[in-house]
Amino acid sequence: MNGMEAITRYYPDLNAAQRQQFEALGALYTDWNAKINVISRRDIENLYLHHVLHSLSIEKMLRFRAGSEVMDVGTGGGFPGIPLAILFPEVTFHLVDSVGKKIRVAQAVADALELKNVTTCHERVEDERRQFDFVVSRAVMPLRDLAAVVRKNIREEQQNALPNGLICLKGGELQHEIAPFKNQAVRLDIDAYFREPYFKTKQIVYIPL
Repeated sequence: MNGMEAITRYYPDLNAAQRQQFEALGALYTDWNAKINVISRRDIENLYLHHVLHSLSIEKMLRFRAGSEVMDVGTGGGFPGIPLAILFPEVTFHLVDSVGKKIRVAQAVADALELKNVTTCHERVEDERRQFDFVVSRAVMPLRDLAAVVRKNIREEQQNALPNGLICLKGGELQHEIAPFKNQAVRLDIDAYFREPYFKTKQIVYIPL
């Protein structure tokens, strides 16, 4: 099972607009990646499994409530923010990256998909002062460093099933990395939900902040 088939199999309840948006990602990222390398050349063929589906796995930890605001730190070309914005059209996603050309791709994809719930910014997260319900990220830096940087961006008011905090996609051995958070961190193995071999060592980590 590859590509868009994986998305529709695991997410059969997508509406027609969401299906069209997910289907459009393949051509959009293939085109942009030829101009600006945001995904490794050999990995673009695995876009839907390695990037789109991997991004969507965050909802296994938490289904964001409508009206929530989420910041995607180190989004690169738009992961996990763009796929999550398609899945959660009533949640706003603010995508930030310190590399301008990558943010340019994320904004172009959001524009092409007419995603009204996405904003982007070329900046270091250290300079972002706004507050959000959650921060999401794909392994941009060690958890301790990321948590320290984004703690200022987590608002106190709560509206979701989990306390506001940080949700990261991680791979490999995490014992040392989550040690500073002891009993706070919650981990989910992605291969409990998605059967593809790629997900065998992949985890979702949640830390309340």
